[in-house]
Amino acid sequence: MTNLRKLILAALLAALTTATTMVVRIPTPTMGYIHPGDAMVLLCGLLLGPVTGGLAAGIGSALSDFFAGYLTYVPGTFLIKALTALIAAHLSVWLTSVSRHAQESAHQGSGLIKAHRKNVIGAVICGGVIGETFMVFGYFIYEILLIGLAAGSGFTSTVLSSAIVSSAAGIPFNIVQGITGVTLAAILYPILYPLTQRLLQTNS
Repeated sequence: MTNLRKLILAALLAALTTATTMVVRIPTPTMGYIHPGDAMVLLCGLLLGPVTGGLAAGIGSALSDFFAGYLTYVPGTFLIKALTALIAAHLSVWLTSVSRHAQESAHQGSGLIKAHRKNVIGAVICGGVIGETFMVFGYFIYEILLIGLAAGSGFTSTVLSSAIVSSAAGIPFNIVQGITGVTLAAILYPILYPLTQRLLQTNS
């Protein structure tokens, strides 16, 4: 039953990822758009774990591109967003574990609890920043590939230079999107984590 609940939760978070990506969209000069969906991408990994969360994030994000008509981005978005969630989840879990062991020798009682909460938020932010950094560079490389393939003449020096310049223009917008995602995830995680754990651990 726990596995079924986790599957249902994964489907729900994937759907929320699609919705938050599509509902609020700010067009950019590079023909793309900024959205708050990266918060859900990070939360998928943080709430479900690296693998399940990565798949939910990838599927939800890819579906948003599919429904929005960005078909050439679907495979790249799936891979990039899945790995973004996976990286963020792995790092946050590792950092939380390291900081918890370090704090156990320095705090006791309520002091330990407060320190642990701060460490968890710090781990979420650090993991999110690294994950979103991967997202920025992932799209930079993917868009270079798309432009090069669309040129039809192969990756000549002229095509490659043009592709790099064009792809680099989207980096600032992806950075803003990443910062927004990390900020929202850090705010929502302490609220959503206890709820999802209660759902997954409730006896049938």
